[in-house]
Amino acid sequence: MSKDQSLVTKLTITGIGDEFSDQAEDFVALDIRPNSPFNLWIYNNFSKQGKLKLGEAPHLLDSSLVEISRNQIQKFLNIKGFLNAKVTDSISVKNKRASVFFNAVKGAEFKFRNLSFEVADSTVKSIYLANRKKFTHIDSGKRYDTDSIAYEREQIYLLMKRNGYFDFLRQYVRPTVDTNFNKGVADISLAILNPQNKNEHTKFIIGNTYLRIQPSSGIIEKGMTRDTAVIDSQYRFYDYSKFFKPKKIADYIYINKGDEYNIDNADLTTQRFFDLNAFRSVSVDFVKSKDSSSNELVGLVDIIPLKKKSNRLDGEYTFNSSITGLNLGLTYQNRNIFGGAEVFEVKLRGGLQFDKNVSGKLADRILSKDYQVGASLSYPRLITPFNIESFGKNGVPHTRIAVSYQNYQLTKSYQRKSLGFNITYDWVETKYKLHSFTPVNVQYSKALINDDLAALLVSQGNAFFLSTLRSQLLSSSYYTYTVNLPRLTSYNNFTFFSGTAELGGNSAALVSNLKKKTNADGQRLLVGVPYYQYVKLETDIRFYRSLGGERQFIARFNPGVGYSYGNIKSLPFDKRFFAGGSSGIRAWQARTLGPGNYNRSSLATDSARFNLRNLDQLGDIKFEGNLEYRFKLINNFIGSKLKGATFIDFGNVWQIRDNGLQGGQLKFNKLFDQTAIGMGFGLRFDVSFFVFRLDAGLKFKDPQFTGDDQYVVKYWFDRAGKRALKDSYAITNAPDKYSISQIQFGIGMPF
Repeated sequence: MSKDQSLVTKLTITGIGDEFSDQAEDFVALDIRPNSPFNLWIYNNFSKQGKLKLGEAPHLLDSSLVEISRNQIQKFLNIKGFLNAKVTDSISVKNKRASVFFNAVKGAEFKFRNLSFEVADSTVKSIYLANRKKFTHIDSGKRYDTDSIAYEREQIYLLMKRNGYFDFLRQYVRPTVDTNFNKGVADISLAILNPQNKNEHTKFIIGNTYLRIQPSSGIIEKGMTRDTAVIDSQYRFYDYSKFFKPKKIADYIYINKGDEYNIDNADLTTQRFFDLNAFRSVSVDFVKSKDSSSNELVGLVDIIPLKKKSNRLDGEYTFNSSITGLNLGLTYQNRNIFGGAEVFEVKLRGGLQFDKNVSGKLADRILSKDYQVGASLSYPRLITPFNIESFGKNGVPHTRIAVSYQNYQLTKSYQRKSLGFNITYDWVETKYKLHSFTPVNVQYSKALINDDLAALLVSQGNAFFLSTLRSQLLSSSYYTYTVNLPRLTSYNNFTFFSGTAELGGNSAALVSNLKKKTNADGQRLLVGVPYYQYVKLETDIRFYRSLGGERQFIARFNPGVGYSYGNIKSLPFDKRFFAGGSSGIRAWQARTLGPGNYNRSSLATDSARFNLRNLDQLGDIKFEGNLEYRFKLINNFIGSKLKGATFIDFGNVWQIRDNGLQGGQLKFNKLFDQTAIGMGFGLRFDVSFFVFRLDAGLKFKDPQFTGDDQYVVKYWFDRAGKRALKDSYAITNAPDKYSISQIQFGIGMPF
């Protein structure tokens, strides 16, 4: 920066009012808005001129840009109905740091007064007047706004396109504004013209539709053959990929012969083909019939499919204190196995965890092994024994059939082999209301527990762990209802809701009554193992509030309860709740919080804690709450938009019954003492097609301790106290280690 240059460090706009303050700032040239301090620091320390540009170059004062910005803010106020608005600017420079000020005097607010309509075509006029109240922003007494007039014009265009007028152009809509500066009012005359040399607009009818499916390469080579078919006497298929069955694809075409032209049906056809997740390009267009006297349109649908088969390799590295892990996965996918955009998928996954505290060779440090294989088949329709109405107009329904196998082994302690099967139906009631029903969900698990470990747990009164590890049969049905899922990526004010109800074990109970076999504990058996009977409810309620720009506040409440009855007085391992993790209470690692006041020092020996150091801490009741403030930090940070967040998380999991875990049972008179509180901050790197997230959570209140010792916040800035806490914890909870902070990685937003 030369001696006659100044860095813009402050921007102030006054006189605008809260309603327009954020929008007005957008009209200030980017190069005279203050830099983000972090982005500028990155530029100054890491950017190499001409080779590598990181961060954001200094925003230097430019008086010409100040004048341009002043003029743009004034025009913005004129557009918003303040036709007499005046904006002035001033600049203050001190120590090569510049402050830029804009002050607005808005003047009188102009309002719409008289409205008149001049529409030559009586049919067009009747359609417009019958529908305008549904969308208009132009009413007598409302603030005059040029954007409202432009919006009206666009809505008229779309309205005509939905009612058969294929040839209708935006230019046919001609608004005229007459402003009276003495009275602060604007009279609007809105004309809709006829096409040149015509007395009316022409309505068009749909004729035949031609659908071309290209090869996945998008290139039709000379001499290439194609499959052809005619469906329902109106759809002509030309399939160069030779992968698809026309009858199945025709269900997603909403352009029907004999119907009036409607742009929404064309857009709906495009969207539904994309929803099938089998095509990378979809184009829907129309051409007029060659007969000039005809009002018929020919539909043209042009599609390029995705590659039919694909493979994906992924992996992750995890760490928590002395335990590290590596997971690798391979996914094979066939997107069109039966010619109707069905998706067949096979997943292979393997994982190892290592304990760095164990001496010896690498093989001796293996804490756990986890091998999984799964296969699923998804149909883009509801497959049921009876005919039901198609829900495809609001979204593509799916039927998913899946099987899975898992072999999990905790070294020298425990092994579990599980086989699962389920059928799920997903459908869309409206764009914002989703349903999912799983009528059949079966999981058979066979477990082997080390005899010495089992005896040790029984002797210490910790039979709860044995109940979670046993061999078991799980059969259930569940239903989920979700509202406003598509709005999660917006900055609007809305409420998100998702609720799940599950009922399990009653069918198994009926079958077992026929054989009446029991084990040594008196539990009835089916296929050689005890079965569970239970009910489980969980909801996720979130309140999203926009604070202007890309600032947002979210309050989330996630309660859940499960209750077992009948054959076994505990919930299945896979149906218990856990707390912590990257999308929950982020100051704790997933499945390491609770239940209640439970502290693993109650496992009286180091040997017991060592053998159970990787076992999840679970509960029958869950409550998690989150308060999060999100904001934008940098528009362009190494090719991504950098956003920030601050948060407070709270909650825990609890046991309903006293199952031997000291402090784990829910006690209403000790509810606050049993509640964990964490807080922290995070960064979100938005690269348009996904968000990479990094959160740092700090424990504020830890319920595994008692009294004032729960408030570990006092150790945040006390290095000696923190060291003493860790040393003490290492003695009482060995081999576990204590950490006040937790780093969480994630893909996508936490909620």
